[in-house]
Amino acid sequence: MKITAIETLVVNAIHRNWIFVKVLTDQDGLHGWGEATLEWKTKAVSGAVDDLSGFVIGEDPHRIEHIVQKMRRFSFWPLGSIGLTALSGIEQALWDIKGKALGVPVWQLLGGRVRDRVRVYTHLLQGRQDRLVDHRDISAFCDAVQETVELGYSAVKLGLVPYSGYDAPLPAVRHVEKLSNAIRERVGTTVDIMTDFHGRPDSVHAAKAFIDVIAPIRPMFVEEPIQPGDAEGLAQLSRMVDCPLATGERLLTTQEYAELARLRAVTYVQPDLAHCGGISGGRRIAAIAEAASMGIMPHNPMGPIAGAVSLQFAAATPNFVIQEEAVGLAPWFGDICQNDLFGLTDGCWSIPEAPGLGIEIDERAASRHPYAPEIIPALDAILPDGRIANW
Repeated sequence: MKITAIETLVVNAIHRNWIFVKVLTDQDGLHGWGEATLEWKTKAVSGAVDDLSGFVIGEDPHRIEHIVQKMRRFSFWPLGSIGLTALSGIEQALWDIKGKALGVPVWQLLGGRVRDRVRVYTHLLQGRQDRLVDHRDISAFCDAVQETVELGYSAVKLGLVPYSGYDAPLPAVRHVEKLSNAIRERVGTTVDIMTDFHGRPDSVHAAKAFIDVIAPIRPMFVEEPIQPGDAEGLAQLSRMVDCPLATGERLLTTQEYAELARLRAVTYVQPDLAHCGGISGGRRIAAIAEAASMGIMPHNPMGPIAGAVSLQFAAATPNFVIQEEAVGLAPWFGDICQNDLFGLTDGCWSIPEAPGLGIEIDERAASRHPYAPEIIPALDAILPDGRIANW
């Protein structure tokens, strides 16, 4: 079997363009799907897929690790977020091909499933861009959290912290305290609440001020409390607060995760399988995390193929904890899939049995949502004095 071509299919989902990667083979009807979505970098990633295809076409798709090494090492320059995202999309598609060729789901190729279902969490109102709720309106925000839980979720991730800098103004801290307590009172103790700081605080002490008022509601974790890449700062912060910390969506390499593990900097790591080298990259990171007693929670606010990849990975990864999902980002999310993997039962996804990733894209339906410039919410990340903030 040989790889004959690699194609990209771009689908506009408003907040981001999904980049689907299709790897074709010389066997009729046998192809694989991957996802290489990277916010606001659509054209760059699509070009990188084209660049990497020269290393891949003509290869045997069963040789996944060989092809990954070829893309990495023959590129000479470190691939970075754009190159590694392109590589990840291709890598995922190779697993899809191999599973289809052998007639088994990808989780069987990863050693078999270690659980019977995969717990998931969503965002406020499933992240729908047409239903954004201002966190300054505590009552409306709590109503939205309650509505989200009533969709069938037992865990929801929220943005509670405003744009900030090196300090944490007391009025902002007090508001976050009131909002957190109101949310916990509304949903009770059976729902897990997690909050994403998005790296907004510029200092450990600013992050600590906000965490200290959120910690009493016992969040499952605080995500990216400071900017990614500062493992020592995270380790310092983790020793200062009474709350689990998580990070990883913007970390790409095993070296970065090894540093987190060495310092025991966080409780959970959150690699994105569309950016960190695909399933094989995620498995390396999971092993590093497991050695440091850290759980793994893959990042995934993207399209259906990314969801299918994460589901296969979660099924076979012992230190997996919970999976981020984004089925509400577009009202037609399920319309472009020829099969449904993402039905909720008790806040969980079921383990798929279909060969490969278990998903097939309806290309005609997907073509109804062609590339368009994304809506970029980061444009309002400006502090009162006019300085650009961390979105």
